[in-house]
Order: sequence, then structure tokens, then C-alpha cells
Amino acid sequence: MINIEITKALYGVKGVMDLKIDLTIEEGEFVALSGKSGSGKTTLLRVLSGLESAKGRLEVGGGIWQDNNSFLPVQKREIGFVFQDYALFPNMSVEKNLLFVQPDYTLAKHLLKVTELWELKERLPSTLSGGQKQRVALCRAFMKRPKLLLLDEPLSALDPTMRSKLQNEILTLHKEFGTTTIMVSHDPAEMYRLASRVLVLEEGKIIKDGTAKEILLKTSGSQKFSFEGELLEITKIDVIYVAIVAIGQQLVEVVVSKNELEYLTIGMTIRVGSKAFTPIIG
Repeated sequence: MINIEITKALYGVKGVMDLKIDLTIEEGEFVALSGKSGSGKTTLLRVLSGLESAKGRLEVGGGIWQDNNSFLPVQKREIGFVFQDYALFPNMSVEKNLLFVQPDYTLAKHLLKVTELWELKERLPSTLSGGQKQRVALCRAFMKRPKLLLLDEPLSALDPTMRSKLQNEILTLHKEFGTTTIMVSHDPAEMYRLASRVLVLEEGKIIKDGTAKEILLKTSGSQKFSFEGELLEITKIDVIYVAIVAIGQQLVEVVVSKNELEYLTIGMTIRVGSKAFTPIIG
């Protein structure tokens, strides 16, 4: 079990605010952190890892990682950390990047087999694709069999196909090692697929805490489904107005009334919902 009771001053666009977290996470949970940029998600990961200090208490698996009298340095915390930028050693091969963390050849081979990197074990990071580098970083994070795996938007720069593949591998390794995983993500599909629990942060506070379905499935009233997207354009076609909305990787057209135009501004985030439960899946 992880018990987090910490506070830390953050400097955001609105000035100084406090990251204030009082949270318990069960062993083996997969927790997704969501929220706007600057809400404190990455800072929370860095505090958990020991890369930044904070006031308060942090207890992991019965051991004190931080309190008013002690602070466990990052190298002594049983964590794996996967950054957005991979942070691989450029002069070491794929295999040596893993063995540098822990000289366990059997474990390194197993991880590289699971992630389909074994044939590339002698390659240098500069010769790998972005997806391959991210898999190496993931394998390296598991080399110490961490109690806690911290993922800071590790798949944000990858294409949808590679993201899906790596999501499968992350979930496979999470379950195999029984690791408690905390992941920062802005992708609802990713969170729904991976996380058993979703936390939403706003200005340093947890404002929502629940299952992925409870937090991410956004419908209201008699709506059967709804999606959020960015309003890109409004055009007039004959006597009707049509809004172009970007929802994920798709562009959709939505008819809007003249009255609705008064409240719409290009670039704003809007919600598109439907009450007719007649979707077509193809």
C-alpha cells in the first residue's frame, strides 16, 4: 500500500499554488493521473520518485520514503520511471542499457523477448525508431522489479498503432510483475484501457477519483453518448450552419442553430452529444 500525504508549492500561470495530496493507493493498482497542464501531475511523480522534495509523509509498502525527519534518496527507492524523452545511454547497446541498471542477464532477455526487442539487443539507441526506444526505456524501468512504476506520458509522441502495441506491453508487464503503476496521460482511450482507477488533478488538488468508466464516460440527461472536441470552423451552407469539430484523430460536421452561434468561439472546447441510440459500427 502507498500512503501519500504531501504538500508542495507550485508556480503556475496563475501564480503560486499548493500541490496538496492525501491519497492511498492499493498494491498492484494501475492509476492514471489526468488534468490540465500545470495541475501538478508530473510534480507528483517527481516527488514520489525522490527527484523533488515536498513537505509531509510518503509511505510505500510499509517503508517510510519521506517524513519530517527523513528523506530516502532516489537511488534507494524501488521505482521504475519512464520519461517522455526515453533518457537512454547513447553509447550503450539496447541490452547494455538494461544491464547497467541491474546485471541480471536472464531478466533482461525475458523483457526484451516480451517487447520483441531481442533481435535488436546489440543496436545503439540512435539506430532505433521512437517506438523501439520507448520499449527499451520500459524494459529498463522493470530491471529492478520495482514496487512502483511511474510513467510520465510515455506514449504521447507515438502514432496510434504503436501506442496500442505499447499499451498492451505495459499492461502485460504490470500484471506479470505485480507492480503498482501511476501514469500521467491525457488520452481517455489509453486511461480506459489501462487504468483501474483515474484521478483528475486541478490546481494541485484531486477533484475526481473513481474508475475509468465513472470519470471518463461523459453523458448527461437522455444523451446516449458524447464527445469533447475543438471547434475549428463554422460555415453557412444554404440556410443552415455547420460546425467542424476535431474529436481525437477525426473531424466531424455538426449542424448548429443560429441561437447556438452566439455562444460558440473558434478554438473553444465543446461537447458533441446524441440522444438517438442508433450508432453504426463498421
